Amino acid sequence: MNIVFTCGGTGGHIYPAIAVARMFRERQPDCKILFIGAEDGMENKIVPREGFRLETVKISNYQRRLTPAAIWHNLVTVQRMAATFSKTKRILKDFQPDVIVGTGGYASFPALKMGAKLGIPTCVHESNAVPGLTTKLVARTASRVMVSFESSREHYPEPERVLLTGTPVREEFLFAKRQEARQALGLGDEPLVVSCWGSLGAREMNKKIAQFMKCECEDNTPFHHIHATGSFGWRWMPDYVREQGVDLAAQPRIEMREYIYDMPQVLAAADLIICRAGAATIAEVCASGTPCIMVPSPNVTGNHQEKNARVLERSGAAAVVREADCDGKSLYETAKSILSDAGRMRAMRASARDMAVVDAAERIYQTALDLAKH
Repeated sequence: MNIVFTCGGTGGHIYPAIAVARMFRERQPDCKILFIGAEDGMENKIVPREGFRLETVKISNYQRRLTPAAIWHNLVTVQRMAATFSKTKRILKDFQPDVIVGTGGYASFPALKMGAKLGIPTCVHESNAVPGLTTKLVARTASRVMVSFESSREHYPEPERVLLTGTPVREEFLFAKRQEARQALGLGDEPLVVSCWGSLGAREMNKKIAQFMKCECEDNTPFHHIHATGSFGWRWMPDYVREQGVDLAAQPRIEMREYIYDMPQVLAAADLIICRAGAATIAEVCASGTPCIMVPSPNVTGNHQEKNARVLERSGAAAVVREADCDGKSLYETAKSILSDAGRMRAMRASARDMAVVDAAERIYQTALDLAKH
């Protein structure tokens, strides 16, 4: 049995595929697994670390802005599409997959579209409440469409082909032990706050976290703080933080990374996470039962991140703050308020765990396996 996983661009699309691929590797030891992604996506860092083979094609995201640069970017992307489809076809014919599993992101479009054209069973998983552009483009030709929210069915032309699976997370999120994780990170009794804005980072929110760090320093750093800048933020944020008067070398409790590769361990140890509200992030937060402050990205299709976040807010699992309504100081005060309320922390943890779909990877695995066998 040969399985292709196609995904990429950001970690939120890659890690759900990793979770299902691991399941195939464990349960079908003779099967061959191939990932197909974009040449410049995060998958180039993540997939090889997980021990899977990766092939890449030249493709980039569609930009919705109407600036000259965005229009030119989209024209170049379309112009390259013929060569991209040609390479994708060659990869698929060489590998001869029994099924193609797509978990979103622009990088998954060529393999899903070409796979359907070649008569290969395909299935696509949409983790957000509202389908993204890639899912919209492949939904009609996919053998199955899988979604994370029951309410998402209404967005698809053939609801009977839509399966509710939830969003898969790696097993480590479900089974990581808090005390073991804290010991591994070298933590004492101090609370751990984690902040991150996705694998690429968000410039404005990174600036607000720099202000957050300044508040920490002025308050004698009452907790340990791990912040992931994202790949774009890593280029400028260390210098920016220094310009704001924060000397990270003199603040051992404030830790800055480009990316948090050990997120299951970090979330297990964490007392609070400040983050975006992509569906993959929500699934990980719920699986680990971590209290959170969510700042939905305002730059997404259909405002889907705020819709995702409000679901957690209504259940009591998260505090939701709009990006336009916060700065570093107000985020810091909100974090301190939550951390000082033990009862609220317990309630947030319980509500988050109640929302977790713990067998999401199993559901996608079974769907893909059924397609591969038929």
